[in-house]
Amino acid sequence: MGRRLGARRQKANATDGVFVSLVGLSGDKNVTMLQAVLDTIPHRPPFLFLDRIDEVRADGATCSRTFRSDEPFYSGHYPGNPITPGVLLCESVFQTGAIFLTKKLQSEGGVPSGKTPVLCRIEEAKFKGMVMPGDTVSIDVKLVETLQQFHFMTGTVRRDGKAVLTIRFALALVDQPT
Repeated sequence: MGRRLGARRQKANATDGVFVSLVGLSGDKNVTMLQAVLDTIPHRPPFLFLDRIDEVRADGATCSRTFRSDEPFYSGHYPGNPITPGVLLCESVFQTGAIFLTKKLQSEGGVPSGKTPVLCRIEEAKFKGMVMPGDTVSIDVKLVETLQQFHFMTGTVRRDGKAVLTIRFALALVDQPT
């Protein structure tokens, strides 16, 4: 990709080490893990599609989500044979990207005041399997490159170790409305 408007290119390097390892557990494991998510990104139920942060690395992050059978979207998405909407699997990837970006910026001295990571590009979403009620998925994102405030990433959602979604996307840091 070359230079774009004087942008400085920064490639992710897996050998940079881990800046956040597994989130610590204390007390009720599920509450603690969900609280770690809530403390990191602004998303809230019913539009929160992560249950826990499993790992944050220098080049990406892994989160997980169990899709409960009582989720309201199942009643209208293929009634009688419910399937998790693909767009919600994509959203879980984007939320994992926001977790990664927030943790990365915090490790480098803090998230810029008044900035929020938002989705600005989606490319090559490939659905390779279905996620059903009761399934637990692992969501993995990796940083590809950063150009100014734009952070290009790849994401994979896995069920039982097999990819059910792969996607490329970008997040940008934007000013929060005042």
